Amino acid sequence: MSMDDGELEQLFRDLESDRVERKASDSDRNKIRQAICAFANDLPNHRQPGVIFVGVNDDGSCADLTITDDLLLRLADMRSDGNILPFPVLTVSQKAIDNCEVVAIVVEPSDAPPVRFNGRTWIRVGPRRATATPEEERRLNEKRRAGDLPFDLRPFPSATITDLNLEFFQQSYLPFVLAPEVLEENRRSLTQQLASVRFTTPEPDLYPTVLGILVVGTDPKQFVPGNYVQFLRIEGTELGDPIKDQKEIDGSIWDILRQLDEVLRINISVATDITGDAVEMQQPDYPIEALRQFARNAVMHRSYEQTNAPVKIYWFSDRIEIQNPGGLFGQVNRENFGRGATDYRNPHLAEVMKNLGYVQRFGYGIPTAKRALERNGNPPPEFLLDDTYTTVIVRRFS
Repeated sequence: MSMDDGELEQLFRDLESDRVERKASDSDRNKIRQAICAFANDLPNHRQPGVIFVGVNDDGSCADLTITDDLLLRLADMRSDGNILPFPVLTVSQKAIDNCEVVAIVVEPSDAPPVRFNGRTWIRVGPRRATATPEEERRLNEKRRAGDLPFDLRPFPSATITDLNLEFFQQSYLPFVLAPEVLEENRRSLTQQLASVRFTTPEPDLYPTVLGILVVGTDPKQFVPGNYVQFLRIEGTELGDPIKDQKEIDGSIWDILRQLDEVLRINISVATDITGDAVEMQQPDYPIEALRQFARNAVMHRSYEQTNAPVKIYWFSDRIEIQNPGGLFGQVNRENFGRGATDYRNPHLAEVMKNLGYVQRFGYGIPTAKRALERNGNPPPEFLLDDTYTTVIVRRFS
C-alpha cells in the first residue's frame, strides 16, 4: 500500500495518531527498530502503514537534523541487517514538511506476524509500545489466516503435528529464536509456540507449514521431495568421468547445513610449502568460507515449489559447480545480482538460517565469498543465471 505526500503531511501534523512515531535523530536506533517491529505487527489491525519521522521532536517541533546520504543508508539498512525478522517491508525517504527536513520511514503491515526485533515481539496500541503478551501474540498469529503467503508458510493439510520433532523444537530450536526472558516466562503453550514461529497454522487447524516441515520435520522429504543436496566428487573435468564419492545429504535444514559444512571441509586439499626460513605455508585449493557461502545461498534461495530437483554440488578436478533449482527472484536481476541486492523466495527460511547462525548478514554472502576467493588466489566466481536455475562455478587455486 503506497502512501502519497499528502497523507504523509497529514500524519506528520497529527500528534494524536497511533500510526506515527517521532524521533529527533537516529542516536537510539534500537528504539527505531522497536517501532518498525510494532508497526509491522499492526496489532490494532489498521491495515495501513505506520510512519517513523526522524528529525522531529515528540511535540512536533523540528529538530533541525542534517539529512545525509549516510543517514538514509543507515536507516534503510535496518530492513535487512538481520535484527528484525522476518524482513519488514519499508521505504526510507527524505521529505520537507512544513519547512522541516525529515526522514520518513514508512512501514507496511506484515502478512506474516509476529515480527520480532532481537527475539522480542514489539507491538503498539495507542501510546503504548511494549513486548507482546501471550494473548497479544495469539492475536497476531490469527492474522496470518488471510493474505497471499509465500510458499514456505503454506500449510500441509496432509501433515499433522506428529510429523514434527517437538523435542528438538523446544530444546534446541526455540533458544535460538526467542529472547531469554521470553523463554523464561514460558507462558505459551506448545501449540502457541509452534504457531508463533510459523511452524504451524494457528489453532484450531494446526497444520504444519512448509517451514515447519523443513526445519523440524521428522521426514521432510516425504512432503518436500526436493529437499536434499546431491554431492558428487568426480575424478576428471566432465560428468562422464569416474565418480570418487557421492552423497545424498538430506534431513531437516539444520541437518543438511551441518552435513554440508563437514562434506565441504573434508574435500578441500591443502598444499604445504616449506620456505627457505623453514616457515610452513598452507594453501587450500578452495577457501572454505567461499564454499560455505555459496552452498548456504543455494539452500536458502532454491525453489522448493513445483520441482523435485535437489541442490547439486559437483566437485570436479579443476572446479566446483553449485546449482540450485530456481532462477533469480523478485528485485534481483542480472544487472544487480551479487552486488548487495536482496530479495527472498523463502523469506522465513532465510529467517531460520539467520537464527541458527548460518547467515551473518543478509545480502553479504556473495561479496564475502568473492573476497575469500580473492584472498586465497582463486579466480573470481562465474555465474550462470537461467530462468529455472542458478549455477556458480568456482575454479581451483593453482
